[in-house]
Amino acid sequence: MITQHRDSLGVNALCYTLGEPRSSYYRSLRPRSSSPRIRPSPPRALSEEEKTRVLETLNSERFWDVAPSEVYATLLDEDQYLCSERTMYRILSRQGQTTERRQAQLRHYTKPELLATRPNQLWSWDITKLHGPTKWTYYYLYKIIDVFSRCTVGWMLAYKESDALAQDLIAETCLKHGIEPNQLTIHADRGSSMRSRLVAQLLADLGVTKTHSRPHVSNDNPYSEAAFKTLKYRPDFPERFGSIEDARAFCRAFFDWYNNHHRHSGIAMLTPASVHYGVSGPILHARAVTMAAAYVRNPDRFVKGIPRIKTVPKEVWINKPVLQPENVS
Repeated sequence: MITQHRDSLGVNALCYTLGEPRSSYYRSLRPRSSSPRIRPSPPRALSEEEKTRVLETLNSERFWDVAPSEVYATLLDEDQYLCSERTMYRILSRQGQTTERRQAQLRHYTKPELLATRPNQLWSWDITKLHGPTKWTYYYLYKIIDVFSRCTVGWMLAYKESDALAQDLIAETCLKHGIEPNQLTIHADRGSSMRSRLVAQLLADLGVTKTHSRPHVSNDNPYSEAAFKTLKYRPDFPERFGSIEDARAFCRAFFDWYNNHHRHSGIAMLTPASVHYGVSGPILHARAVTMAAAYVRNPDRFVKGIPRIKTVPKEVWINKPVLQPENVS
């Protein structure tokens, strides 16, 4: 029938009448192959093992919510090249993972609830930028603080942020303070250096437990944040440092003051070093003797008796649990 109308009307008129393109008509005349067409793999294509490695990297805990373009740039900065950015997208596309990655793989993060009752039980560490002599130049300050005593137990200033440098600082600080296996928990935010495999392996080898803040929740790492604020709000803190040697000299003087001379409101106005090294007892006793003597001299000035001397808290928490009231029947 179609052939008869084709012969009488012509292909153009027939396709116009039926509302079909001519290409569809001519395609229908070609013989169809019973087997699907298989495209040969180009010689420079990734092997299956390489594709698996790329996919595992993109779906790792470090990069699961990061765009492939950012993963590509991050790996290049770390002297790693797996494949091109476009190939990353192709590999994700074959797995149906090209949707918004932060929405496609939502995760529930538990609020960290960490307790310290003595020094060298819970540390917190973080990295901050210090401005260099010119625009877009920075120095990176690594700092480890003891949560119970507020003492800065280790710090380092470097030209870059690196998990290898963080590993060296943590290992050296643990050795300096005689940390034994299963003694210490180290808490940090979710920066790339904090979540790196290199640091995680070191902590596992040392028998140190690691914990992380929830994403975008600065309150989960308050002690490091507060210490950095104290640093940057010092009257002599410069807008820029002339060189890394200048920055190191400033930090050296600051941490000496912070540990040995700064009276911290969270530890009964004692210095962090006195609490960390266990010499706060005599200081508090001397304060009590002085206060008792003042009361004896002028008892009328103390209406409620001898004022109590503040003591060091017995417990220091990161996110103290909120006790739920029991149901009253």
